[in-house]
Amino acid sequence: MCDHALPDSVWLGHIPHVLDSSLAIEISSSCVERFIGMITSFIETDSLSGTLVADRRSPEIPEALDAYGWLIGSWELAVVAYDDEGNVLHSTGEAHFARVLEGRAVQDVFINPRLSDRRPSSPKFANWYGTTIRIYDPSIQAWRVNWFNPHDGIRAELIGRQRGKEIVQEGKFPDGTSIRWTFSNITEDSCLWRGERLEPDGTWRLQVEFRARRTAFPH
Repeated sequence: MCDHALPDSVWLGHIPHVLDSSLAIEISSSCVERFIGMITSFIETDSLSGTLVADRRSPEIPEALDAYGWLIGSWELAVVAYDDEGNVLHSTGEAHFARVLEGRAVQDVFINPRLSDRRPSSPKFANWYGTTIRIYDPSIQAWRVNWFNPHDGIRAELIGRQRGKEIVQEGKFPDGTSIRWTFSNITEDSCLWRGERLEPDGTWRLQVEFRARRTAFPH
C-alpha cells in the first residue's frame, strides 16, 4: 500500500531527479507502481477517444443526408417531462455530440439532470446518463439510432430521417411500444426535441420535450 503522496516533480515527469534526491527513500515501490498504473490508464483513455472520435463526416455519407452533423458540440437542455401519473417535472440537462467511427456515426452523451445538479434523490423519470449512437445505413439511406440509458435500463431502436425541416426518428421500445422522437425548430444554436409514445387508443402521448441551447461548437 502506498502511504506517500507523490511529489510534484513526479507529475512533471522528473522521475530521475526524484530518485537522485533524499525523497527517493520515502517513495516505496508500491507508490511507483501506482504512478505507472495511473499513467497507463491515462494513455488507454486517450487512445480510446483518439480512435473513437472523428473530426469529419465520412465521405460515404452524402452531405444532403448528414442529418445529425449540425448537432456536433455541446448543448444545455431545458427539460420538461410528463410522467404517467400526470406530474410535470422541470430540469436542466446537458448533451454532448461528436462524430465517431471514422465519421460514419454520430454519438452523444445525454445527462439529465446536468452533472452539477445530479443527486441520489433526483427523480427517476427522465433521469438520463446515457448515450445514443446514430449510424448511417446506405442501404436504406437513413440512420439507425440506438439509445441506451444504464441508469434505468431503458433502451430503444429507431430509424432517423430528415423530413422537410425536421428530423423524425421512429421505432420501438423493447416491449414493442411504438415511439417517435423529433427534432424541430432547428437553428445553428437551438432546437426543440419531443419524445412521444403511441398509446393503445392510437394517439401519440408526449413523454418528454426539451429546448436545447448550444453552449459550445466543436473544436
